[in-house]
Amino acid sequence: MFEAARASYQVEALVARAVVPPGQVGSGQPTPMHIPDGFLSTPVALLMWVVAVVAVAYALRRVSRDLDERRVPLLGVLAAAIFAGQMLNFSVTGGTSGHLLGAAIAAILLGPWGALLVITCVVGTQAILFQDGGLLALGANIFNMAVVGVAVSYAIYSLVNRLAGSKRWGVFAGSFLAGWFSIVIASLACALELAVSGTSPANIAVPAMGGIHMLIGIGEGLITVGAVTLLYAARRDLLEAGKASARASRGLVIGGLLVAIVLALFAPWASTHPDGLEWVAEQKGFLELAREAPFQLIPDYVFPGISNEALATIAAGVIGSLVVFGVAWSVALTRRGRETAHRS
Repeated sequence: MFEAARASYQVEALVARAVVPPGQVGSGQPTPMHIPDGFLSTPVALLMWVVAVVAVAYALRRVSRDLDERRVPLLGVLAAAIFAGQMLNFSVTGGTSGHLLGAAIAAILLGPWGALLVITCVVGTQAILFQDGGLLALGANIFNMAVVGVAVSYAIYSLVNRLAGSKRWGVFAGSFLAGWFSIVIASLACALELAVSGTSPANIAVPAMGGIHMLIGIGEGLITVGAVTLLYAARRDLLEAGKASARASRGLVIGGLLVAIVLALFAPWASTHPDGLEWVAEQKGFLELAREAPFQLIPDYVFPGISNEALATIAAGVIGSLVVFGVAWSVALTRRGRETAHRS
C-alpha cells in the first residue's frame, strides 16, 4: 500500500495518496493510522515488543484480581466502540487528519489495567486483520497507545479529580485533559522511538510530532468529554468504580454494539487526509521507509469481494467491531473465570 503511495504523490493535492491505494483518494475510506514496519529499527521494535508483553501480562494479572464482574461486558463494548471510532478520521489543519485513540475513555471507565487490555485488543486486531500498523512495530504501537496513552490518561484524570474534590467540573475537565495529554505524550513517545531508530533526528521528530498532535489532541479531548458527559447523564454509575449496576451486563452490551455499528456506518465519510504520523513522515522525508505487510486479509479497511467501496468499508468496520468485541470480552471472561476458580 505504501509502495503504491510513493509512486503517486507529487504535489500537495496528492498527499492523501500516501495513505490510501491509487484511485481511492477522496473516497472517504479510513486511512491506516499506526506505525508501519520500516519506521523503527529492529532493536527498537524488539525492545518495544518486550516492554509491551510485560505490560500486558501484568495487566492480565491485575484485571483478574481487580475487575468487577459487572464491568466485564464493558471491555468488549468499549473495544468495539473504540475500534469503530478510530475509523472516523477528522480533518485538523493543513491537509492533516486525526482520529480517536480512546485511551482516556477506557481508562476513565475501566481503570488502567482494563483499559490497557482494551486498547491492546484494538491495536492488535487492526494490525493482524486490517494490516494497519506493522507486525514488527506492533509492540511499539501497543506501548505508545495502550501503555503510555492509558497511563497518562489515568494519571491526569485522577489528578484533576483529586484537585476538584467532589465537584462536577473535575470529571469534565479531567476528561478533556486526559484525552489531550494521552495523544500528545503518546506521539512524543513515537517521536523518540523514531529518533532512536535513526529514522528522524529528535530535534526534528519531537517538535513535528508534538506540534501536530497538540491540535489532534483537542479533538480527542472533545470526544472524550462528550462521551463522559453522555454517560454522566445516562449511566453515572459506570463512572464510579464498584458502583456499576446489573444493567451494565444486559442492555449495555446491545447498546454498545449498536453504537459501534452506527459509527462504522459513517466510516466511508471519514477524512482521507493523512494522520499526524503519515503527515510528519511525508513532510520529513521518511515515508519511503514504510514496508507493506507480508499478507493481506482486509487491507485498508475495505472488505474484499464487495465492489461498492462504501459498503466494503462499512462491512469491514462492522466485522472489525464484532471481532474486537469478541476478543476483548473473551479475555475478560477468561481472566475472571481463572480468578474465580483460584479463589474457590
